[in-house]
Amino acid sequence: MSRNRPITYIAIIAAFIFFYSYLLFPSSSSRSASPYNSPEQSSSSWKGKGDGLPDSSGGGGVFRTPPMNAPGEVIMPKLGNETIKQELGRASWKLLHTMLARFPEKPTMDEREALKSYLYLFGRLYPCGECATHFRLLLQKYPPQTSSRDAASQWGCVVHNVVNERLRKPIFDCGTIADKYHCGCAEEDEKKRKLEEEGKSEGSGSELVEKQKVVDRDGEEEGEMKLVKEG
Repeated sequence: MSRNRPITYIAIIAAFIFFYSYLLFPSSSSRSASPYNSPEQSSSSWKGKGDGLPDSSGGGGVFRTPPMNAPGEVIMPKLGNETIKQELGRASWKLLHTMLARFPEKPTMDEREALKSYLYLFGRLYPCGECATHFRLLLQKYPPQTSSRDAASQWGCVVHNVVNERLRKPIFDCGTIADKYHCGCAEEDEKKRKLEEEGKSEGSGSELVEKQKVVDRDGEEEGEMKLVKEG
């Protein structure tokens, strides 16, 4: 019996350690039950009134709020060259407005998520570090609107005007944003061509009707002349 006592003591101690560790450290499955349990994720819930997206899990009528910021800090350092900074800003706004002007009129949930993710990652990867910081603050105050092409374009114009106001530049008329960044792309040219063809076809149809009326009128006059001669 005395030989078995050490084994018994070891078993009791091991069981006590296992039970104590279970109380201190819950299982990983219970920790992963909520997708927003860490401090970083909890603080990333939206503060502004963004356009909530339906839950991708398929729950009907359930809305979730996408994260306010892409995880992580601004990647690029400060850009000291003012000339390059201004050139970069003009090119970036041109890209952004043109992209928003071509965004689908009735986007799917996947397309809306793609645009939202792009904008938040744009705030991390923008080559000018201090500019990226300002842009992320704008995203926090004015969450991207992705429900339609018009909503996205108007959002981009509003955000741009906030920057213009801070830099004391002229405010742009958001009512003409679609005309300003009309790219003349193949899709729009194709629509215009179809409209022109439809107009031509309608015109040719009316011309045929007029020609037929002339033929009918000539036939009636010819018949009347025959009757006169016979009379």
